[in-house]
Amino acid sequence: MRKTWLLLLLLLAGLTAVAQDRWSSEGELSTDLTSHAEFAFTRIIFKSGYSTLPGPGNTSWRDWPEADAHFIRGIKRLTAVDIEDNSRAILLTDEQLFDRPWIYALEVGTWLLTPSEAANLREYLLRGGFLVVDDFHGTVQWAGFMRSMQLVFSDRPIVDVNAEDAIMSMHFDVDMTKPIPGIMALRYGVTWEHDGYVPSWRGIYDDDGRLMVIINFNVDLGDAWEMADEPWYPEKYTALAYRFGINYVLYAMTH
Repeated sequence: MRKTWLLLLLLLAGLTAVAQDRWSSEGELSTDLTSHAEFAFTRIIFKSGYSTLPGPGNTSWRDWPEADAHFIRGIKRLTAVDIEDNSRAILLTDEQLFDRPWIYALEVGTWLLTPSEAANLREYLLRGGFLVVDDFHGTVQWAGFMRSMQLVFSDRPIVDVNAEDAIMSMHFDVDMTKPIPGIMALRYGVTWEHDGYVPSWRGIYDDDGRLMVIINFNVDLGDAWEMADEPWYPEKYTALAYRFGINYVLYAMTH
């Protein structure tokens, strides 16, 4: 019996080491680093709030890696974008950030950006980068998001993105009145979380009118991508989430 427990402990230690080895010291997901693809799905890791390294206890990574994998396959199927097969995750303070045209952040209602994180994100966006913000809901989480976003851009307003904006018709015309609910909301028979009843799309523009940040508020694109092959999750939500996401990718690649 003692030998059996020892073998089990060694096996668990080995699995943990394998999981950790998937991440480099910079926090970047190990993929084919020789790839010459023009685009990679890139999540950002900020060292505060929920979004630290991924793991079972980290709520901001619950849709990883399924959401990324499904969305990447959708991009391959529905566009001509040359995208890497696997997603990346990178520290917000890493120099590699500036090699990524498109980054994705979620659970931003709890982020607490450090001055260095905020400064790096500001520089990234002003140099042509594009940030997709997803999966946060209600007035309390909006306030949490704004506490850190004010560190990034205290001088730029957050405004509503309307249906006439180029990003909303890059490849698909999207319905901005429809909800895209998260998994837990649907399990409770609703399409909202907290007091975030109305889906909203907001953004931050640069001086030339380019959208730098698209804010998906009171919706959850990541969960909809993650559940793309689950029969119980309504296809209409997943299809809409794909349309939004693909529009974002194409906008970032062309603006």
